Amino acid sequence: MALFAVATGALVANLYYAQPMVAAIGADLGLDPDLAGSLTGITQIGYGVGLFLLVSAADLVENRRLVLATLVLTTLGLAGIAMSTEALPLFAFCFMVGLCATGAQVLVPFIARLAPDARRGQVVGTVMAGLLTGIMLARPAALFIAGSFGWRAVFWASAALMLVVGAALWRMMPAWQPGRSRSGSGLVAYLRILGSMPGLLRRLPAVRRRAAYQALMFAAFNLFWTTAPIMLAERFGLSIHQIGLFALAGAGGALVAPVAGRLADRGYSRVQTGVAMVLVVVSFLASGGAVSAGSIIAMAVLAVVLDAAIQANQITGQRIIFSTAPEIRGRVNAIYMTIMFFAGASGAALGTVIYHAGGWVGVVVAGAGLGLAMLAIYATEFRRGRAG
Repeated sequence: MALFAVATGALVANLYYAQPMVAAIGADLGLDPDLAGSLTGITQIGYGVGLFLLVSAADLVENRRLVLATLVLTTLGLAGIAMSTEALPLFAFCFMVGLCATGAQVLVPFIARLAPDARRGQVVGTVMAGLLTGIMLARPAALFIAGSFGWRAVFWASAALMLVVGAALWRMMPAWQPGRSRSGSGLVAYLRILGSMPGLLRRLPAVRRRAAYQALMFAAFNLFWTTAPIMLAERFGLSIHQIGLFALAGAGGALVAPVAGRLADRGYSRVQTGVAMVLVVVSFLASGGAVSAGSIIAMAVLAVVLDAAIQANQITGQRIIFSTAPEIRGRVNAIYMTIMFFAGASGAALGTVIYHAGGWVGVVVAGAGLGLAMLAIYATEFRRGRAG
């Protein structure tokens, strides 16, 4: 479980290294600021495509082999980013890294499959704590490394880490071959696996609801963390290392993941979901006042609260969707995460546009609006009497 936590965190961190460095990367390669801001979005679009095309294959392909293949390709993509000197190859390699970093989402349902029902939320929460810690540490790690050695060193360091993680999984991860499809083998079975996913989404209302919740949550998450480094530099005059410390403080929100898993195991999913949504709205609105007052401490506290809320909702959602039948969990996770990450990519891509058009006030309005949209959907649970 510890190895899976580290592996998922290391893989998913690759989606976020570029996020606080877009200005430096854009300046080095001569990119327009808005185009440079889409780097994170391109990586996450690749992740979304990989979630649909690769994670769904976990219901068909031997899981250990699938994970190791994605690690090898992620390593090659990271090396490609580090060596890029023009925009086109840079964006292509970013897409490749996002596509193949989805090996993390093969590992999460893999360990959920091994956990007993009564402890599934706790086990998933522990592994997701590693994943979420990787997400949150990616930004400060990137800033610290880039501040001393340049932005390319960040991707070389991650490529080396992928080799270490791959070697550990090769030695320790058990093999697991899913049941063979009755619809054929090879390409035919794979195409039928993909073709079955729309039907699964129609048949599983809980998956639809949790995907909608987390899609809006993740859009808000990326909106905040794409624009916060820009705002901190402009409004507070923070250096790249100081912004890294701010992002490191935000990583504290990952500590909520194991607690959220245990609460979900005890039947508090609906309450936990509502509280998380309210905290998203409050965090964005309060951040407007914190920026106006010039309080960096208040901003750091609100970043922790926002991240904790989003992560608590994620753990609750995955606890629910992993309660489905084992033979479809790869596809269910693929559906859930694909919807979530395409929304997240949109939040990242629109973040710089919103900030340049409306400043931090625009970000506050957009983020609070996303939170209110979640609450509007959440309210239908009570009208229909449905669980969450």
